Amino acid sequence: MENTLQKNAAKKAGSVIAWCLVAALYAFLILLDNVLPANGFTLMLIPVLKKGAIYSLICVSMNLLNGFTGLFSLGQAGFLLVGAYTYAIFSVPAEQHNAVYQYFDGGAIRFSIPEALGKLLGENAGNFIGAVVCIILAGLVAAAFAALIGIPVLRLKSDYLAIATLGFAEIIRAIFQWNSLGPITNGSNMLRKYTNFSDICVGSLKLSTAFPFLISMVCIGLIVLLINSSYGRAFKAVRDDEVAAEAMGISLFKHKMLSFVISSFFAGVGGALLAMYQTTIQASAFKSAMTYEILLIVVIGGIGSVSGSCIASFLYIACNEWWLRFLDSGSVSLFGKTIAVPFFRDGFRKVVFSVLIMVIVLFFSRGIMGDKELSFAGMVRKFQRKKSPDGAKGGAGK
Repeated sequence: MENTLQKNAAKKAGSVIAWCLVAALYAFLILLDNVLPANGFTLMLIPVLKKGAIYSLICVSMNLLNGFTGLFSLGQAGFLLVGAYTYAIFSVPAEQHNAVYQYFDGGAIRFSIPEALGKLLGENAGNFIGAVVCIILAGLVAAAFAALIGIPVLRLKSDYLAIATLGFAEIIRAIFQWNSLGPITNGSNMLRKYTNFSDICVGSLKLSTAFPFLISMVCIGLIVLLINSSYGRAFKAVRDDEVAAEAMGISLFKHKMLSFVISSFFAGVGGALLAMYQTTIQASAFKSAMTYEILLIVVIGGIGSVSGSCIASFLYIACNEWWLRFLDSGSVSLFGKTIAVPFFRDGFRKVVFSVLIMVIVLFFSRGIMGDKELSFAGMVRKFQRKKSPDGAKGGAGK
């Protein structure tokens, strides 16, 4: 009884700590966008935070499929592309269509959801709500594509499934660059001038950095709820042993399809956020290398760990785009002096980064978190045990 009460108290304390940290994070993000002065530090921090939040969602969506359901899919770049294009197509302002679709007579879709809502609710509210609507639409279109291709490919296993989904991603990339679809996709030309993070405001309050965190946190929260539900337990059963899962009455195809579609939905949402971050998109950028990068982050964080994917995303983006950039500069600053280093040149950052990744994969084969999750309740319980070791032993003995 006492042990149960301690667990409940630790759980409540953990929840309070988590919500306080979330509130502090959003307060910092809003200050970062509206109050803190722009300098070298913030100009590097803001893009890393935005991209880290986006990649967290994308990696968690891939982990749902690869880590929790055991389906080795390499089609993530294709679903990102579908989500990014869907978002951009439906958020380009009507007056910009002639400039964006200059080679296709202004394009076939001549309306913008954020613009239409802006006329009813005001520009800022229209941009915010319109962006959310377009993001959801992007996820739904990506999920529809997944449902279509899932019927044939999900009957395949392991390497064959990976090859089939990789082929889908390459086919989608080629189709979206097809000039016959140019009035919709703009062919091989880039889409631009659509609603992006800098357009998201509430009154005079800018939410450029807070917005991707808000969408990503909500989506990751939904994925966590799914994993902890009966469907999530069924996904894990399919991953661990398909024969045993089927013997227990779990429909393999149904649950594989469900996981595939849900994962693709959140990948489409991530693609929409990536389009907002980049401000321009082009199908040629969504190559298989993007999928490999996402898979690498999942492996570094720990296959089967949501918090591991989130931590690894921020570490990967920070190292790749900020902390190791000095290796490309040809020099290093120490105590106010600039010292030239001959082998510090363009591309050396990638070499060092690759070596670091190899070290992690070789010596931390299960990743940063393995299959464990970051738990504030668990931290509180550990603190309680350290504070009262006699009580902990007594509880363990019972």
